[in-house]
Amino acid sequence: MILISKHIVPKGYQGITLYPFVFLKQPHLKEDAVLLNHERIHLKQQLELLVIPFYILYVLEFLIRYLQYRSWQKAYANISFEREAYRHEKDLNYLKSRSLFSFLKYYKC
Repeated sequence: MILISKHIVPKGYQGITLYPFVFLKQPHLKEDAVLLNHERIHLKQQLELLVIPFYILYVLEFLIRYLQYRSWQKAYANISFEREAYRHEKDLNYLKSRSLFSFLKYYKC
């Protein structure tokens, strides 16, 4: 379900996925197929990790990346879940062929 909320979406971002909802900052973003595909990839990741473990792993990996890069943007961009979503956001058929736990391919030491 797609909802519009400029208050839930963090500053500097267009959308956020909190299973089972996709929150977008502006109504016109409902027409952005690439953004919606990116967020749907996150829905799939959250579902396969049974939601709560996804958030725990996401935050832990962010913290590790932040210590590694000392940069909020670099830490965010290097989270395995984000790397998968950004890598495939333009492939609107990706979710049809995506295998389980594909984000693991994007985890780097």
